[in-house]
Amino acid sequence: MYNSKYAPYLFLLPAGIILAVFFFIPFFQTVWLSFLDYSADIYNPAFAGLDNYINLFKNPVFYKVLWNTFIYLFAAVPILAIFPLFLAVLINQKIRGATLYKILIYLPVIVSIVVAAIAFKWLYADQGILNYVVTSLGFKSIGWLTDPKYALYSVIIVTIWKGIGYYMIIYLAALMSVPNELYEACDIDGANFLTKHLTVTIPHIMPTIALVTTISAISAMKVFAEIYVMTKGGPLNSSKTIVYYIYERAFENLDLGLASAMAVVLLVIVMIFSLINIFCFERNKYQL
Repeated sequence: MYNSKYAPYLFLLPAGIILAVFFFIPFFQTVWLSFLDYSADIYNPAFAGLDNYINLFKNPVFYKVLWNTFIYLFAAVPILAIFPLFLAVLINQKIRGATLYKILIYLPVIVSIVVAAIAFKWLYADQGILNYVVTSLGFKSIGWLTDPKYALYSVIIVTIWKGIGYYMIIYLAALMSVPNELYEACDIDGANFLTKHLTVTIPHIMPTIALVTTISAISAMKVFAEIYVMTKGGPLNSSKTIVYYIYERAFENLDLGLASAMAVVLLVIVMIFSLINIFCFERNKYQL
């Protein structure tokens, strides 16, 4: 007779196989590669121990791209965590054309990131629409993608534009779980619109806010396509992030050992930020 105690493990088996093939095995391979030296012979690497990590932390470019990654993180994540919530609260009201607004805001999500990056690259061009508007107002044209002061922030705008609709839908789904009785009680007490959502909405959907913050932080730290299409990490490494630097070292310089070491460091950083987000937003869940 079939033993039901093994049923949960059978249901978990497909997911376990997928995780093993696409995450755990590549992860351990990456850790092993980070201890090898490919500089002499890419087909027969020598064991280098911790040399790749030592060289990595002596490399000034690594600190530059790490700083760019943190700028990307702290510039994009707060906007992607707060502004979609604001939009979701507004659209969740009984307003005419709410469905149309949802479609228009979500539309950038279904656009390929490569297509979006190419479109914004045209907008940011020296003779593009943005510089046409700037010069029409009497100002000098701006090197959106060619000036080190603006390149990284110009790419960040693309990431924000692309992600707002996605996170707004997540918030809309969470808002459906908030009981209407709580809002009615606030109306009886005379609470205004802002107080109502500060005291009811935000505490109720705090796990969703933590989820959005964590997802957007991980996405910001592993951004690649926008930078590859728009700036190639330039000018002067001003828009180069750690993931793009990993790609550059691995596939352009064929320095697989150093690239793997950076990948391991990136994983540790992402795990730290994920734990910070979890304990900041959901620490009550983990108190014994």
